[in-house]
Amino acid sequence: MTEIKMGVIGCGYWGPNLVRNYISSPKAKVIAVADKKPDRLQHIKNLFPQIETTQDYHDLFAMGLDAVAVATPPASHFPIAKDCLEHGLHTFVEKPMTLSSCDAETLIDLAKRQGLTLMVGHTFEYNPAVRKVKEIIESGELGKIYYVDTERLNLGLFQPDMNVIWDLAPHDLSILVYILGMEPVSVSARGGACIFEGKHDIAFIYLEFPENILAHIHVSWLDPCKVRQITVVGSHKMLVYDDVESLEKIRIYDRGLRDRPIPIRLAISSAAIAMEM
Repeated sequence: MTEIKMGVIGCGYWGPNLVRNYISSPKAKVIAVADKKPDRLQHIKNLFPQIETTQDYHDLFAMGLDAVAVATPPASHFPIAKDCLEHGLHTFVEKPMTLSSCDAETLIDLAKRQGLTLMVGHTFEYNPAVRKVKEIIESGELGKIYYVDTERLNLGLFQPDMNVIWDLAPHDLSILVYILGMEPVSVSARGGACIFEGKHDIAFIYLEFPENILAHIHVSWLDPCKVRQITVVGSHKMLVYDDVESLEKIRIYDRGLRDRPIPIRLAISSAAIAMEM
């Protein structure tokens, strides 16, 4: 495979992580980074002197790139990604891809017409533990799936340009669609703006999937503890995936004859998941 010439647009909170990961890949070469703020560009220059920097992302279109990664504020994702696709570049966009389904469909259609790859940053679809959860569900070990409950909670960070649903819920939505292998037939949400007027910092999302599978997503910037947990309840067994847990990320429970579920085997460790992958 030939080396992919990459550009990164936006090097604020998440962009530098993308640059670092692309540089570590033998299949990619980061040519340039664009950001409006000179101090962020200087930060990249200090870390990676070989990379070109510019305050105008349009300059990237004349650098012979194959692809770009967009890690700018969500409101700018659509116009920048559209511009990149129109200039013939494969485009990766951090979540959320757009702030409306109409804009998302426009980008998808444009990528298809141009014969380009458009990808959104649903990183957990490539997480070994999440892939293991999908494997366990598909094996039938849990039986018929009744419902899935997810919690993604922490204290801050408050994002100035989005609410908690746009910030945290895309992860759990992508995980649900991935591990269940289907899309929801109905979605509803309720939220509250506790700290800043008009900016929701806590939300509850309810989803119904085919086969009468229910799901609930709880996201919050106002919880005292960091929680990243998914519970899958089946007719035979139950599964808990705890992403914060460093050693035992997946536990499987048997309801048995007791009032409370009990573990039926040793938890699946991170090391075991990595070996199977």
